[in-house]
Amino acid sequence: MNTKKYAAEVIGTFWLTFAGCGSAVLAAAFPQVGIGLLGVSFAFGLSVVTMAFAIGHISGCHLNPAVTVGLAAGGRFPASQIVPYIIAQVIGAVLGAGLLYVIASGKAGFDLAGGFASNGYADHSPGKYSLLAAFVCEVAMTAMFLFIIMGATHGKAPAGFAPLAIGLALVMIHLVSIPVTNTSVNPARSTGPALFVGGWAIQQLWLFWVAPIIGGIIGGVVYRWLSDEPAGIVAGNK
Repeated sequence: MNTKKYAAEVIGTFWLTFAGCGSAVLAAAFPQVGIGLLGVSFAFGLSVVTMAFAIGHISGCHLNPAVTVGLAAGGRFPASQIVPYIIAQVIGAVLGAGLLYVIASGKAGFDLAGGFASNGYADHSPGKYSLLAAFVCEVAMTAMFLFIIMGATHGKAPAGFAPLAIGLALVMIHLVSIPVTNTSVNPARSTGPALFVGGWAIQQLWLFWVAPIIGGIIGGVVYRWLSDEPAGIVAGNK
C-alpha cells in the first residue's frame, strides 16, 4: 500500500511540475495569445485541484516536501513517512522538468538561460527582489498554504471542497509572489527545473528548500494550536 502512495506522489508531483512550469515556459509569453502571469497562476492551482481529486484518496496528495513536513508538524501525518514521501516528490518533479525540457528544447532558439521556470532571488528574481525579501515571501506564503491545507482537510470542514480551497490558495500565492521569486512554496518543484538550468539555479536552490519548510512548519503548528481537535491523517485511505 505504501508503494502505491509513493507512486501517486511521483505522478502528482510530475503533473504539478510539468503543467505548472510548462505553462510558464511554453505558454506564458506566446505571441498575441500568451496566458501571462494570471494563466500561470491558474495552471499551478489547477494542477493541484486535478491531482487532489485524482490521488487524494491514495496518498493525501501532498506533492510538496513543505506540505509533508508541515502536516507532520501539525500532527496530521506520520513522521516515519516524511523521507519516502519527499523522495517520491523530488523524483516526480525531476521527471516533470525532464519531459518539459524535451518539449521546450524542440523549439529553435531555446535557451536554458531564460530560466526554465526556475526560482531565484536578487538578479534572478523576476522583479529583482533581494534575498531577504524572497526568504520572507516564501516563508509567509508557505505558512499560509499549510494553514489553509490543514483547515480544508479538517474533519469538520465542508466535505469535498478541500481540493478547490487548496488549489485556489495556490493560485493566490502565485498571483502575489511570481514577481518576487517566480513562486516556489515547494522545494520539489524548485529542484526539478534547477537541475536542468544548473549554475545559479543550483546555487540559489537552498533558499527554496529552507524557506518553504520553515513556513510549512509554522503553518502546521499554528493551525494545530488553533484547532487541536482530532482531524485525521492526510495520507489517503488505509
